[in-house]
Amino acid sequence: MMEIESKYKIKTLPVDLNDYQHKKIEQGYLCNDPIIRIRRSNEDYYLTYKSKINREERQSNLIVNHEVELPLTAEAYMKLKEKVEGNMIYKTRYNIPLEDGLMIELDIFEGHLKGLIFAEVEFPDEETASAFYPPEWFDTNVSWDNRYTNYYLSLISATELQELLS
Repeated sequence: MMEIESKYKIKTLPVDLNDYQHKKIEQGYLCNDPIIRIRRSNEDYYLTYKSKINREERQSNLIVNHEVELPLTAEAYMKLKEKVEGNMIYKTRYNIPLEDGLMIELDIFEGHLKGLIFAEVEFPDEETASAFYPPEWFDTNVSWDNRYTNYYLSLISATELQELLS
């Protein structure tokens, strides 16, 4: 499956956040190139493989990956969790629908990343992504800032986190 997305910092949170569907996520990384991630989403467990598509081959500011997601048992997840590089990431993800059928995934981080908040929007194709106008409560597009990749965040120090929050 092809994944096409943009990632944004947030100016202000939407009102009534708890009215939106949300889930608790924990995830960790086994490898960065290619990306191999394990994730627990509520009571579901997954292994994800992502291969990056080179930005220089493309003309947009979008993140485009080939992505394969496979289910795991809780036991397999726990075994793989012992092999994670860096820190586990803990966050609550809110799914906020947009009127054009798109979905905002708003991530509010916990644990060592407490205070960090950003949103991602996935698109069905690059044309839809290019025509997207973000809501007013979105801030800077950080799609190509590697400091906002979850892998980087799993390795981040408290000082580096403070730089992202400022």
